[in-house]
Amino acid sequence: MEAPAVFTGVDVYQRSFDPQEYLKEFYTLSDSQGQPNTFLMENLRILFKMFSLDGLRGDTLIDVGCGPTIYQLLSACERFQEIIALDYTDQNRRELEKWLKNEPGAFDWKPVVEYVCELEGDREKWAEKQEKVRKKVRQVLKCDVTKANPTDPVSLPPADCIVSTLCLEAACKDLDTFRSALKHIGALVKPGGHLVMVTVLRETYYAFNKQVFSCLRLEKNMVEEAVEGAGFDVKFSEVQTYGPGDIRTDCEAVLSLVARKRDG
Repeated sequence: MEAPAVFTGVDVYQRSFDPQEYLKEFYTLSDSQGQPNTFLMENLRILFKMFSLDGLRGDTLIDVGCGPTIYQLLSACERFQEIIALDYTDQNRRELEKWLKNEPGAFDWKPVVEYVCELEGDREKWAEKQEKVRKKVRQVLKCDVTKANPTDPVSLPPADCIVSTLCLEAACKDLDTFRSALKHIGALVKPGGHLVMVTVLRETYYAFNKQVFSCLRLEKNMVEEAVEGAGFDVKFSEVQTYGPGDIRTDCEAVLSLVARKRDG
């Protein structure tokens, strides 16, 4: 399998990205053969680690490019009072709202929530954590990271923190677009606030449901330079490498980082 000849545009996501198939493919803790989903588990572990760092707390957290997922909010919800979730496609936001409203047919996040509760020391608190996330996500809005104001026409007050997981590398067709997008989302954070990011490295595609989607091939130094160029200082950075063998992607590693926005 290889990357699409033309980088996957937003029109393709809006028309044909199926959030339910995506969740089934990538967000169960074990696959149909019972093999553990190490990619997801590692991301949950690192998010728990990052959101446990000193100073990473506040009133408002903005999740940029949330997709139909909540895994990235499970540790974050312990440190922030309200969450605003942003995504481009209508069907992703609808799928997220289905879970937030506890509607029939919503994805079952319980095993993932239990796993995070276990990391935090008490697996039995999963129901409490689910309700915490539901209560704290106050808005689900459309966003486009290629716009100077990603939530245009809505203007959000600057937040204490933004989190972005597995988003920008799929939304940005080249490095210049990636750098601009980081500046755009960086403007949503107040000085002294934080950016928490999980980004795949050296990936050109990911696939599910017989569809292949593009990914911008990034190296660690490219991401960190772009983050610093957007006005942040990297405070924490960790790389998890992955061997070949997953036919759904050519991802080689994942970079997780925390950066603090410079004052003034």
